[in-house]
Amino acid sequence: MKFGPASPADALGGVTVHTLRQGTLVLKKGTTIGPSEVEALENAGVKEIVVIRLEEGDVSEDIAAGSIARAIAGDGVNVERAFTGRSNLFAARAGVLMVDRAAVDSINRVDESITFATLPAFKAVVPGEMIATVKIVPFGIESGLCEMAVAAARSGSMSVAPYKIKRVGVVSTQLPGLAPKVIEKTLRVTTERLAPADASIIAERRVPHEEAALAAAIRELLGLGAELVIVFGASAIADRRDVIPAALEEAGGEIEHFGMPVDPGNLLLIGNAGGIPVMGAPGCARSPVENGFDWVLTRLLAGLKVTRADLTGMGVGGLLMEIVTRPQPRKPGPEGNSNIAAVILAAGRSTRMGGPNKLLADLGGKPMLRIVTERVLASKVSSVTVVTGHQADEVENALAGLKVKFAPNPDFFAGLASSVKAGIAAVPANADGAVVCLGDMPRIDARLIDRLIEAFQPDRGHLIAVPVSDSRRGNPVLWSRRFFDELMKLDGDIGARNLIAAHAEAVVEVQVEGRGAFLDVDTPEALALARQTSRRFERLS
Repeated sequence: MKFGPASPADALGGVTVHTLRQGTLVLKKGTTIGPSEVEALENAGVKEIVVIRLEEGDVSEDIAAGSIARAIAGDGVNVERAFTGRSNLFAARAGVLMVDRAAVDSINRVDESITFATLPAFKAVVPGEMIATVKIVPFGIESGLCEMAVAAARSGSMSVAPYKIKRVGVVSTQLPGLAPKVIEKTLRVTTERLAPADASIIAERRVPHEEAALAAAIRELLGLGAELVIVFGASAIADRRDVIPAALEEAGGEIEHFGMPVDPGNLLLIGNAGGIPVMGAPGCARSPVENGFDWVLTRLLAGLKVTRADLTGMGVGGLLMEIVTRPQPRKPGPEGNSNIAAVILAAGRSTRMGGPNKLLADLGGKPMLRIVTERVLASKVSSVTVVTGHQADEVENALAGLKVKFAPNPDFFAGLASSVKAGIAAVPANADGAVVCLGDMPRIDARLIDRLIEAFQPDRGHLIAVPVSDSRRGNPVLWSRRFFDELMKLDGDIGARNLIAAHAEAVVEVQVEGRGAFLDVDTPEALALARQTSRRFERLS
């Protein structure tokens, strides 16, 4: 292959190496010089142009790229016609991408003029998805190099394994404190994961977190024709002798491997019962975010054997993300991670009250805000910050003598989020979290706040504590410091409800009785009702 400058007449039959612009003439890179191009170049006053010429024994870029792509394409792969030295490969069906790493490396080591790039091996792909590309860097290569690359490709070195498993059984074990809606969410997420493979849950069972009950459920699902069984434990698998692996063996199965170097996804168990794969799912499998569970599930759905060597080979690239619920070491001392500050939101304008500041309303001889603040102070919180805005001076006077600090919110008129941000910004740097309280909820007491603090267990991934009654969530809410940055990005008057939903895996629900966690004094009618029961408030103070 010849490369270099030539006069327009001598460039006849060559291919332009660079795009040329002179006056009104534009000659793009890769243009074959014919008689009309020669004339146009001469008329434009071009004296010299860089071209490349193929010699005997050379292969054009398109022919070379197409030949290599077709050589490596196997079952389930379509090859696009080569253009400008590039031939792209696409998935012809849904499935798991199979790539022979050695073949890819061999192609790329033939010569620097030949490049071949693919998606990661074992990636789940959909029909029409681009999975690889062959690119020939120059405009042509020696035929011998092309032949070497074709030989290295080895027909079928890249394929798409179709999904085979369609019938999936799911078992959820239960312990006190595991809310039914957690299981319901897990089933929804699992259904969504199975959908691309056209697989579905044929049956699901919920049993106590006990060996015998779980073993019976596994046997039942196998009897119903499940081609894969997934077990979601109420408690994570801690050892090969734990409930889930023990139940698998009692059901007549065997453990193939426990644990994987993918995070999230470490605590995954894989085994089989009568040749049917059984997975003990890690806790992260309840989340729709990609994790190690997905890596194994997609392979199994394609009918691929997942061996111990496969799992232990996933470490490079296995750190997928920082996990918000990742357990943290406890601090020394009996209190653990329980340095919790309190933030009381008291900056609002009480617009629904029609004028008066509800927080200053008298209840049993005290301003409502003072009642709330005294109860928060009576809890185990380490500090109390009151966010002020509307009638700030009057609010501070109402709390005179109490051990609190104030955080002014000059943007209080912008909505609740502005007060949350002002309060979070004022939380002491040594606090592990903050319980955010509303100043218009006088039935909240110290016992509820203490229960939220007890439920806050970072070492178990319990990072957001919320009071709940009859599946309804109330206030106050305790937030781990991990979420402070996100709380500081809130906007408007909605508060943090969407943030709670976004981090459902970090939420621990604290069951409560009565209406205290749900009753805020927003209207004159609510205030009148609160005043009628002020004697009760006084007794609880």
